[in-house]
Amino acid sequence: MDDYFDNLDSTELNLKYFTEHHENIYKAYEKYGQLVHKEGGPLDEKTCWLIKVALSTECQYPRALRTHILKALSSGCTKEEIEHAILLVGPSAGFPKTMSGILVLRNISDEAEGDQIH
Repeated sequence: MDDYFDNLDSTELNLKYFTEHHENIYKAYEKYGQLVHKEGGPLDEKTCWLIKVALSTECQYPRALRTHILKALSSGCTKEEIEHAILLVGPSAGFPKTMSGILVLRNISDEAEGDQIH
């Protein structure tokens, strides 16, 4: 599971490359995301991020899940709310996906405290 976090620098470098070489596409993508969040419907910001946490858990996109967990925390979600969103994935998509999601959440929590789960 360490490989989930080993390539964060490569993600940032790839994003930098993409924004430099495809700036207009990236800006349009960002604008689309902002519109969906703000004008897409009645859900509040916390709920939107909890849904994104569950979706990225189910899809097994650890980098997206990490980003969505951090944004959920920034929007005011508690660790317990995020964990609940991840747990809800299990009955529909499978226990292994839930366990992978919980590990990502635990690693983020432990990074904040200076520890690392392996």
